[in-house]
Amino acid sequence: MEYYPSRAAVPEEMRTNRLFLRPLRATDVELDYDAVMSSAEMLRCWSHSSWPADDFTLSENLDDLLRHEHEHNESQAFTFTVLNLEGTRCLGCVYLTPLSPLELQLCEGAAFATNIRLWVRGSEVVNDLDRHLFNTLREWLQAERAFGCQEFIVGPEEARQASLFMEAGLELRLTFSLPDGRVRSAFQ
Repeated sequence: MEYYPSRAAVPEEMRTNRLFLRPLRATDVELDYDAVMSSAEMLRCWSHSSWPADDFTLSENLDDLLRHEHEHNESQAFTFTVLNLEGTRCLGCVYLTPLSPLELQLCEGAAFATNIRLWVRGSEVVNDLDRHLFNTLREWLQAERAFGCQEFIVGPEEARQASLFMEAGLELRLTFSLPDGRVRSAFQ
């Protein structure tokens, strides 16, 4: 099944009064690495894994960014970096990926569907940047209309994001386990 319509343009960027959202590139390695390592504990909870390890290197981060950039260029998945307005500081990331077979049941009949995950630096949560990013994403993806079904995904430790989704009127539609045992919840 095709993940993204072949004739549709891939969203390139979005600017608001608080952030600049654009595709993540390998050339962002230093900015991204700083954001990842400054938020390592939060990201371990977010990913429900040991990533990023305390000894995670810039080279390992570059490998991740090269993979994300390739997926983006091939329309297999889309990763966006969240930057400050000047583009000089990474504030977080957004991931749009294909749905798992289990998640597809929530999007029955939709031509194209995506799973959306997002994070912002812990230092930016106190300024509600996560709420601003979430609202921006919803508006942007609604305007682009390439995805007929969108699921926002959280893990059990992400009570704040789950709360943001519910406050926006999304409903918890499915809780499921990934093959590696991690639990996720899908909101629509």
